[in-house]
Amino acid sequence: MTTFGINAFGVGSGPARFTSMVALAREAEAAGCAAVWTSELYSRSATIPMAALAAGTDTITIGSNIAYGVGRSPLMWAAEARDLDELSGGRVILGLGNGTPKMMEAWHGVSGDAPAARMAELLTVLKELWHLHERPVNHDGRFYQVHVSPTADVPEPVRPSIPIWIAGVNKLMLRTAGEHADGLVGHPMFTSEYVRGPVATEIATGAARAERDPAEVSIMGIRMCAINDDVDLARRQAAYAIGQYAASRVYDKLFELHGWSADQQRIRQAARDRDPDALVAAVTDDMIDTIAIACRPREFADALANIPAGFDHLDLIAPPWGLTDEQTSEVNAEILAGLRAHLAPAPA
Repeated sequence: MTTFGINAFGVGSGPARFTSMVALAREAEAAGCAAVWTSELYSRSATIPMAALAAGTDTITIGSNIAYGVGRSPLMWAAEARDLDELSGGRVILGLGNGTPKMMEAWHGVSGDAPAARMAELLTVLKELWHLHERPVNHDGRFYQVHVSPTADVPEPVRPSIPIWIAGVNKLMLRTAGEHADGLVGHPMFTSEYVRGPVATEIATGAARAERDPAEVSIMGIRMCAINDDVDLARRQAAYAIGQYAASRVYDKLFELHGWSADQQRIRQAARDRDPDALVAAVTDDMIDTIAIACRPREFADALANIPAGFDHLDLIAPPWGLTDEQTSEVNAEILAGLRAHLAPAPA
């Protein structure tokens, strides 16, 4: 059975932004959502909002979707994760990603080479550091050298381990998830067919290396939801967001799987021409219906009930391009309304 979550989108600036994030999370908690997610970019962190969400909610899981694994040392990741888990009472999922090799180099000052191998090593070190209360950590690897011998007592963490999910799209990172991670943070472009096909295959390959059951790896999807009484506008909003992603070669295999490669080339040409109307026109109805949800508010709960199998958890988000903060807030309100209807107990 698929569980659902929502992104904690903050409105405004200063303390009001955090207040609005917590208010949204509390609404999601009351609606029966399994998780609330937050992310980081070059101007915002994931962990500070996670702390606010942990302090302001009671039962909902709090995850990063994603935080940059290369953005902190393993020691500081482990320390922040311990604090967040303690503050939340054991409700945190640490979702990590690298970003693109160019982002790794330009934003974080590390080599963009071998991102999957770097992530695998980071997870290994984080798991060692989680047990720092039991023993020193001495690790000399390709990417990380960590030597920590505590000189004072280290408190035992809330949980014996913290769930770590990693972001991945293509073969090597998917295999890394299967071998080392507790879950996979999918991408807004992930379709059920892609998850049941290439994703499942590569996770199983990685899991076999670790002699573990691939079912131990939770599969999370991110589903873009364009919800408006003007359904044509909603479909254009979804198409615009899909077009932004489709221009990247990262998703070539997904487009090939669905027979969309020729359409993808038209989208790319429109992106090169900086022609948003042509870009939207090049995104087909089949793409919209397969990748996103675009509907009227009254249709949203039924759309949730008809999502194909493949995902253990779905993070429902407004289209991340082309909407104002006000429009995003309106979509989030409709997502919560639809989730309340979808998750409500059946009448006795």
